[in-house]
Parts: sequence; structure tokens; C-alpha cells
Amino acid sequence: MNFDLTKEQEMIRKEVRKFAQMEIAPIALELDEKEEFSPELTKKMGEIGLFGMVVSEKYGGQGLDYISYIIAVEEIARIDGSQAATIAAANSLGIGPIYYFGTEEQKKKYLPKLCSGKSLWGFGLTEPTAGSDAGGSKTTAVKDGNEWVINGSKIFITNASCDLSLGVTVQAITGVKGNGKPQYTCFLVENGTKGFKAVPMKKKMMWRASNTSELYFDDVRIPEENILGNQGDGFHQMLETLDGGRLSIGAMGLGGAQGAYELALKYAKERVQFGQPISKFQAIAFKLADCAIEIECARNVLYKACWLRDQKRPFGKEAAMGKLYCSEVMGRVVDHAVQIFGGYGLMKEYNVERFYRDQKLLEIGEGTSEVQRIVISRYIGC
Repeated sequence: MNFDLTKEQEMIRKEVRKFAQMEIAPIALELDEKEEFSPELTKKMGEIGLFGMVVSEKYGGQGLDYISYIIAVEEIARIDGSQAATIAAANSLGIGPIYYFGTEEQKKKYLPKLCSGKSLWGFGLTEPTAGSDAGGSKTTAVKDGNEWVINGSKIFITNASCDLSLGVTVQAITGVKGNGKPQYTCFLVENGTKGFKAVPMKKKMMWRASNTSELYFDDVRIPEENILGNQGDGFHQMLETLDGGRLSIGAMGLGGAQGAYELALKYAKERVQFGQPISKFQAIAFKLADCAIEIECARNVLYKACWLRDQKRPFGKEAAMGKLYCSEVMGRVVDHAVQIFGGYGLMKEYNVERFYRDQKLLEIGEGTSEVQRIVISRYIGC
């Protein structure tokens, strides 16, 4: 077994870490406080190749392996969850479905713009009445001649209503299958289409500098060629997309845990109480040791899942494990980190406070921790 990264993967870590520290760290607190999505910063992330990382160069991507992509998300999340969310959602949820399921014409039309970071694309799945229960979707699409008419709404959709948003992939009910269950189909809907409205959501606890949206479809007419794949493929496409997305969320948990741990370790070495740094007290030292152990375990679980994907082997169970474990590890690490900071850890001018808030969504988004345990239990035969 070889646990060493390739020279290219090591270089990606080094360069993305440098970018995050120089470009993101100085403004992360300000963007969080203002709840401000930054198109300028997003374009800069595009300039260093953080969009379309696993997409073929034929469509404007970087043609890299999945571990390289996950390392990039990890390093951005080490500094700021909001920017990591932009990258993760853009690659896994925005670009991914078009790349893996789109027609050649759809790929050529959209991917070069999305892989440059100059445009973003959303993935419209969650609805007010359909979260963990994706079968509770109510958005519909009805065939009318050579067009489809979409009605309904979506909520909590990343990258769909900012200045860079180009459009969304939306899953809708298009009929009933022979077994009586709904038939789902995905459609590509561009911003500016009549009847389609994307509205930014504010007053979030976490990821305040990322773009989160509500989507409304009021007799939105789109042509037949805007179907993603084939009619009835939507549920399968959604499941495959979420498998990849879980790896991205896992990377955000891993990176966030690493960042919070490093902040706590540095602070513990500098903070003096009773005549010595608090890192010398066993109560603090053991917290930091526990954090180091769990981060190491999380990295191995997640990287193995990514390795399996790169080897084109089944990875669904491991993706669920990686997402679940990494997100919950970050929860335990940020809890220890805030405790080590004491009262200062509760103040917004200390980054650890932001890490504490940003973590919670990782246990909810792209399948809650409870849903991940259901997925894993089914894989192991329960």
C-alpha cells in the first residue's frame, strides 16, 4: 500500500494553500460579516483552475483525478467554508451532472464557461417539502408540443442567484412509472428564462459568504433539447451526483477540522495561564491529541473513497462513510477548539467562531448524518 501523494497532488496542495492564505484569509471575516458573495474572488479561484478540475481539457477542464480535486476543496475549507462551498457545489453539483449526463451539445455550450469560473450553475433538488425525502418533490414538468412547462419551487440551492449564475439543473416529476412511483427528469434552465426566478437567501448562520437561493418556476417553458440525458433518468442522475457531492462535503469537513485544529494548537502554545502555555496542561494537550488522531483517520477514510472513484470501482458506501465521519469529526474538533480559546472563541473577530458555525451544515447538506447511516446500514446488509 502506498499512502504517498503524487508530486502533482502535493503541488496542488501547496499552491491552493498559498492562494487561500493570501487571497481568502485576509477578507474571509469581512465577507462573512457582510453576508457578501464575492464574484471577484470566485473568478480568481477560476484563474488558478479550481473549477472543472476533473473535467476533460476538451471542455475547458483541468483533467485531474478526484483526489486532486478533494485536496483543493480541503485546502480552501481549511481557511473558509463559504469559498469551499462555492467550489464544491460548482464542481460536484453544477458541472458534474452536465459533464456526466449531458449531450455533446450541452457540454460544449455550458462547460467551457463553467470551468473558467466566470459562470456558475446550480443543482435544483431540495424543495420546501422534500429534503431527506426526495420522493416528496412537487415540482412538475409537463410536455406541451416540443416544449416542457415547469412549475414548482426549490430551496437551499447553492450558486444559483449571484451575478455569475448562468442557470440551474432542476429535477421535476414528468409522469408516473408502472409501479406507481413518480418519474423524475432533470432539465437545464438558464437564468433569464421567462417565469424562472432565483432569489438569494440571507440571514444564514453559516456559509454566509456563499450564494444560497430559492428558485421559483411559474410556467417556465424550455425546449426538448434541454432535458439532461433522457426522460426518466432524473432519480438515477440525482443519486450519482450526490455520491460525488458527499466526497466534496467530506473534504469540507476534513479541511475545516484541520483549520480549526491548527488555530487551537497555535493559540494553546501562545496563551499563558498559571505561568505556562495552556498547551502544557494535560486537559488541553489531550484535546489536541484527540483532534490530531481523528483528523488523520478522517483523511484516510476520505482519500480511500476518492481513490476507489479514481479506480472506477464502487465507492458509494465509502463516500457515505467519508461524508459522515469527516463532517462529525469537524464538529468534535471545532467544539474542542472553541473550548481551548475560551471566551475569545465566542467572538467574531476570531476565526474559530466562524468555523464553529460553518460546521453544522455539513451534518445536514447532501444527506443528513442520519441519512448517511441509513445508506451505510443498507450497504452492510442491515
